[in-house]
Amino acid sequence: MQVVQDRLDDLGTPLAEVTFVVVDLETTGGSVRDCGITEIGAVKVRGGEVLGELQSFVNPGVPIPAFIQSLTGITDAMVRDAPRTGTAVAGFLEFAKGAVLVAHNAGFDIGFLKAACAAHDLRWPGSQVVDTVRLARQVVSRDEVSNHKLGTLARHFGAATTPDHRALHDARATVDVLHGLIGRLGSVGVDTLEELGSYSCKVSDAQRRKRHLADGLPQAPGVYVFFGEHDEPLYVGTSVDIRTRVRSYFTASEQRRRMSEMVALAVRVTPIVCATTLEAQVRELRLIAEHKPRYNRRSRNPERVWWLKLTDEAFPRLSIVRSVGGDDLAYAGPFGSRGRAEEAMAALHDAVPLRQCLTRISPRKPTSACALAQMGRCAAPCTGAVTVDEYAETVADAARVLLGDSRNAVAAARERMRTLSEGERFEEAAALRDRLASLVRGASRNQRAAPVREAVEIVAGRRAPRGGWDLVCVRHGRLAGSTHSPAGADPMPYVAALRASAEVVPAPTGPGTSALPDETELVLRWLEAEGTRLVHVDGAWTCPVGGAAAAHQELAPALGWAS
Repeated sequence: MQVVQDRLDDLGTPLAEVTFVVVDLETTGGSVRDCGITEIGAVKVRGGEVLGELQSFVNPGVPIPAFIQSLTGITDAMVRDAPRTGTAVAGFLEFAKGAVLVAHNAGFDIGFLKAACAAHDLRWPGSQVVDTVRLARQVVSRDEVSNHKLGTLARHFGAATTPDHRALHDARATVDVLHGLIGRLGSVGVDTLEELGSYSCKVSDAQRRKRHLADGLPQAPGVYVFFGEHDEPLYVGTSVDIRTRVRSYFTASEQRRRMSEMVALAVRVTPIVCATTLEAQVRELRLIAEHKPRYNRRSRNPERVWWLKLTDEAFPRLSIVRSVGGDDLAYAGPFGSRGRAEEAMAALHDAVPLRQCLTRISPRKPTSACALAQMGRCAAPCTGAVTVDEYAETVADAARVLLGDSRNAVAAARERMRTLSEGERFEEAAALRDRLASLVRGASRNQRAAPVREAVEIVAGRRAPRGGWDLVCVRHGRLAGSTHSPAGADPMPYVAALRASAEVVPAPTGPGTSALPDETELVLRWLEAEGTRLVHVDGAWTCPVGGAAAAHQELAPALGWAS
């Protein structure tokens, strides 16, 4: 868990070091399905120098239409003894091996080449393709040229060859157009192949010039923080490759308007390399909670949650609160909004006849019954109809739903939804389903998290995609440390070092006191993921058999919630 400094060379392949093969085809028509190739022309260039040329007529196996003969000057007689399509395309692929392909209106030429490969059992190499039409539309405005046809651009850039619908001539003209476009782009800081492939005029020059902020950032997993001119955090993010991700903010791959605003304000980026993906997620959450960066929308206030609890009094009731303690009777949550908590409260009232009045009731001073008591939806302790001990049985039923066994409440709600649906009261059934979903979600979160919060220590490992093991140490629901054991190494010394160096976390006095609830949720998801192995547990990590997790898993997909 440390900030790392500059390492590795700058990301990207300089355009001067890229080998381009500029290709042009002449065909019998415009349809890939019904037409064939009559000529292939290609020019191989690197660093502005021509390395080689290829020109080949192709026998398409079908007559060339008179119009095409007139347009290109290529006749049936000229292609009669030429190589057939498969042979000619195979020769081109060998010529272009390892190069970036360039074409003007690349979809046309590349489409014919791919179709030929499929028809003649040739493997398409998957080369990167640069389309000079797309680039020209980004770089050359209509104030400069009337259109973006090859002939127009060749004249505009002073090409040495005039395109005339012959493949090699058109490829030579496209080379000059490509060099002209690269020269334009170089003036705004586009000097790598990666930037060329993602270039868009929608990215301002000022935003693109900010790419130097990524210089020297580590090509490693972790967290990155954009800072403004007053050293205020603007945005916090995570990535498996910090430098690659930060550079993407200065290219067309970043489409969010607020990110463009953020980049315009940013003056530096600080990386924090993390040993595991879980550490990166947790650090991101903590930094956002601490600094509340203006351009982060998610998790800016993870501490602002709601809980549903049973009050501690002679005749307990449900209450929605901002925090709960270890001495509360029972509770569920956290809920992301008060509305969700209110839905959960309504669902529990549907299942258990708890009182809903807000006044404190004395067992020695009965009062008149409220409307809910008259409707049979309340045990009516206010009237003296039940004793404290009798009402405690109702409270115990509610506590069981919140803490360990929601099966009866879920079954009753499902039966009620079935009855409503049979009566074609679908809106009421849907509302009941939503209330039930909020209840089981809140109860499930607490039932899953409580044992992990109470556990003194959990050490777990998971095989890492890069090889070796990702190891984490969790204490009272908080990520206390993480490390990576390299491939081929004995992980147990790393486990011992992790346990010895991990943060000391005191026992919680309630949820949210040792770790933010969202952090404990991140930890739980990591621990529950397939392939995770427990190394050491000091405590009891369990979940009630009849708890709300199963019902939540069932209802979540229908509501579009994460399970």
